[in-house]
Amino acid sequence: MSFRPLPARNSAALLREAKPLKALFNEAQRIDRLQRLLESQLQPAARSHCHVASWRDGCLLLILTDGHWATRMRYQQRRLQRQLQAFEEFATLTKILFKVQPPPSGTAAGGRRIVLSEDAAESIQATAKGVDYEPLKAALERLASRCRQSE
Repeated sequence: MSFRPLPARNSAALLREAKPLKALFNEAQRIDRLQRLLESQLQPAARSHCHVASWRDGCLLLILTDGHWATRMRYQQRRLQRQLQAFEEFATLTKILFKVQPPPSGTAAGGRRIVLSEDAAESIQATAKGVDYEPLKAALERLASRCRQSE
């Protein structure tokens, strides 16, 4: 018995016929529309750190990239709620919840490794020799050990 794949189908046809797929697509479009409305009320610096996760029963759940942005948004929560309630889509908004979810580790800045030039390493090592406080001295020596090897 051989396997015969189904013929490819037009995406519009799939959306018309597959109800779960159509519902998922409609929800994605709805979230995207809500995201655009939210971004219109946020400061430009906050836009890339704040995303709509869900909107149900008058409760808006926002995902933030770190605790710093969550704190800033909590301070602005009442103002943001009033501004969003002016839109028809958010007319029944009663509360805004914030959840911190860091970006995937592949895109996080934590993956960078600091590499120092030899001059910088020598300067840090000399500074470490003049420090009496042992924890600081050890930290400076570790930092100096990250010197760029001869290329």
